Amino acid sequence: MGPLDGLRVIDLTSVLMGPYATLTLGDFGADVIKVESPEGDVVRQIGPSRHDDMGPIFLHANRSKRSIILNLKTTDGRAALLRLCEDADILVYNIRARAMARLGLSYEDISAVNPKIIYAGMFGYGQTGPYADRPAYDDLIQGASGLPYLFSRVNDGQPRYVPSAIVDRIVGLAAVNAILAAMVERNRSGQGQRVDIPMLETMVNLTMGDHMGGLTYDPPLDRGGYRRQLSVDRRPYRTKDGFVCALVYNDGHWRRFFQAIGRPEMPEADPRYRSFAARMAHIDEVYAELSRIFETRKTAEWMALLEKADIPAMPMHDFEGMLNDPHLTQTGFFEMIDHPTEGRIRQMAVPAYWSRTPASPGRPAPKPGEHGTEILCAAGFSEEEINGMLRTGALVAPAHAQNAKEQDRHRKRE
Repeated sequence: MGPLDGLRVIDLTSVLMGPYATLTLGDFGADVIKVESPEGDVVRQIGPSRHDDMGPIFLHANRSKRSIILNLKTTDGRAALLRLCEDADILVYNIRARAMARLGLSYEDISAVNPKIIYAGMFGYGQTGPYADRPAYDDLIQGASGLPYLFSRVNDGQPRYVPSAIVDRIVGLAAVNAILAAMVERNRSGQGQRVDIPMLETMVNLTMGDHMGGLTYDPPLDRGGYRRQLSVDRRPYRTKDGFVCALVYNDGHWRRFFQAIGRPEMPEADPRYRSFAARMAHIDEVYAELSRIFETRKTAEWMALLEKADIPAMPMHDFEGMLNDPHLTQTGFFEMIDHPTEGRIRQMAVPAYWSRTPASPGRPAPKPGEHGTEILCAAGFSEEEINGMLRTGALVAPAHAQNAKEQDRHRKRE
C-alpha cells in the first residue's frame, strides 16, 4: 500500500526529471496516471529493448504508473484531463508554463475545477528571471551550476559533465520534497497551491553549498572552493590489482591507519597530520601520500586492513559489480520480476523503509496508453464518450498508438 496510498497524481511529465519525481510518488503508494501525448515519451526509445517503446530507462523510471494517451490539443482531450483533475491531489508537469497556458491548463484553469490540487511545475529556471522561458536539459544545468568547472579544477583544465543524468534525478527528488511539503500544508489549510521547482536554482544550491567558501563573506575571503573536494588526488586509490575507495578523515582514523600500516609515529612526527586543520591546509600533499601508500597492497588486503581498523572503505564497483555486491544481494535491492510484455527483468527496490507502511514497486512500467479506457471509466466516462474520443483522436488506444508509430517509421524510411 505504501505511505502515500490514497493520493492520486496526474503526471504530465516526460523524459526523466519529472518521471523520476512521479516514480518516487508512485513507489511510495500514490496512484500515478501518466498522461502521454500521441507521440509518447521519447525515453521509451532509449537503450536496448525487446520491444519498441519499452527501453530500460523508461522501465526503471515509469513503474508504479498507469498510462493514458490524450491529445491535449483537442477540446475533448483537454476536457478529459480537467475531469481527471477534479478528484486528483497533485498535478505534475515539466513543460514550460506558457505552453501549459496555451493548452488551457494553467494553474488558474486547473484550480478552477479543483481548488485543493497541488499544481507542481518543474522548469529549467525560476519563473521570475530572464531565463524563465529558456529550454533546459541536464547538460546545460550541469554547466550553469558549475559541475564541469569543478572537474576542470581537478582534471588539467578539462571540463566534463557528470556521466549521469544527475540534475534530472536530484531535481526530481527536490520536487518530491516540495510537493509533499505542500501536501502537509494543505492538510492544515484545506487549500491547494502552485509549486515551482527550478533546475538551475536547485543545482546552484547544491554546488555552492560546498564551494561558496570565502565568497560567503563581504568582502570575500577567497575565491571559493572546498579544498579537500578539489584536491587532484581525491579519487579512488589505485592498488596493486585494482582500486579502493577509502576516507581517512578524522583524527582517530589517521591514528588507526598509521598503526595498521606500521607507521604509528606519523601523526606526531609529521605536523601535516597532527590535526584536522593541518591536514586541510596540506590536503594535496596528504592525498598524494595516501595514493602512494595504497599502491603497495592489493585491494583485498586493503579492504581487510581498513575494516579491522574501522576506517570507512568500499570497493570501486563497475555496473556488474553492483549487481553482485553482498550487501545489495542480502537486502534484496535488485530483484527479478516477470514483466507482462518484456519478460524477465531486473528492477531496483524502493530505497527507503517504513516500519508500518512499507512501500514496494507497484505495477510494472506500462505500454503506451495501456490503461486509457480503465482510467476514463473509473472517472465516470460513458462507453459512448470514450468511443467518441477514440474516433476524434482525443484518446489514443494502445493498438492505434503502435500503428501510428509504425506508419511514421515507414514514411521516414521512404
